[in-house]
Amino acid sequence: MASTTLHSRLSHTRSPALARQITGNSLTWSRFFAPHRFLPPVSQSSLRVVGGSVITCTAGTAPVAASNLAPGTPVRPTSIMVIGATGTLGRQVVRRALDEGYDVRCLVRPRPAPADFLRDWGATVVNGDLSKPETIPATLVGVHTIIDCATGRPEEPIKTVDWEGKVALIQCAKAMGIQKYVFFSIHNCDKHPEVPLMEIKYCTEKFLQESGINHIVIRLCGFMQGLIGQYAVPILEEKSVWGTDAPTRIAYMDTQDIARLTFIAIRSEKVIGKLLTFAGPRAWTTQEVITLCERLAGQDANVTTVPVSVLKFTRQLTRCFEWTNDVADRLAFSEILTSDTVFSVAMNETYELLGVDQKDILTLEKYLQDYFTNILKKLKDLKAQSKQSDFYI
Repeated sequence: MASTTLHSRLSHTRSPALARQITGNSLTWSRFFAPHRFLPPVSQSSLRVVGGSVITCTAGTAPVAASNLAPGTPVRPTSIMVIGATGTLGRQVVRRALDEGYDVRCLVRPRPAPADFLRDWGATVVNGDLSKPETIPATLVGVHTIIDCATGRPEEPIKTVDWEGKVALIQCAKAMGIQKYVFFSIHNCDKHPEVPLMEIKYCTEKFLQESGINHIVIRLCGFMQGLIGQYAVPILEEKSVWGTDAPTRIAYMDTQDIARLTFIAIRSEKVIGKLLTFAGPRAWTTQEVITLCERLAGQDANVTTVPVSVLKFTRQLTRCFEWTNDVADRLAFSEILTSDTVFSVAMNETYELLGVDQKDILTLEKYLQDYFTNILKKLKDLKAQSKQSDFYI
């Protein structure tokens, strides 16, 4: 059986994460790629070979006949579906789309706290769950373009949403004749097969490429918004700031700029089928970000430095227990931190392709300066109001 042969190859892969997920969970190869009874099985696969080792980078497409849909009502190009609309990037994509006049539909999991803010903005919210493939097809009716910002929750196994869910979504998109698919990935994901999430992102890129759908892959380096909770707020609250002694540098980008460039790319036929990488104007180390926050906040940070060696040991330790495997997968980024890695790329060609002026891209200094200026003013006003109320009491 073909699946048995592929399983034997996977046992020698450089990435034990995906191989373990397939064999450890007793999933057959065909089920792993087409686990949905309403979708056809994958018709082809390709393996990435690096240094003589077979890497679990596989991709395939549903039979071409699946896309031969009967004539129906034309779908408007302004009809888009945003996956992961409640996330840091997804919500900015939704706001930008609405501002530009798109008809926005958001796929949201059923949840105790509804995503009412999306409805308040003017988007249509539909319930669906990538981990439950049977909920996907109905949500895509009448959709022209999918913008995929989704990633799994920290408490979930990485493969549930980021691999199995994305495979199901792409197969549904193919079968239902979706005209364009935008997928957000991670910069240099193809160079780090030892990190499960990065390998899965690369595999998804290949799967989408071979699906035959008109697509754009956008690799990202890091979000400026994530630095607020990680560094800015703890410094203001005089709490510990966690950092590492790693020399890794990241070119953070404002998610509003990412959303703006994304829609420029969507409207450009020159970008179809291309791989783009979005990076901020400058790459920063953790210590440089902390120093910048200290200067803007006007106070020193209580920095707790975690040596990268400790993260590596923690990952190895958690590998010893089945119930901590997902934690170990997320700690795998510590492997990248051990080298002088730079998550950045020259943007000149991308700016030229999209017709964007680099001066219009927000810098990290300006982003954090605006944040601290606004928050310190609010704190000052609250302090003044408190003193005034004390006086009248």
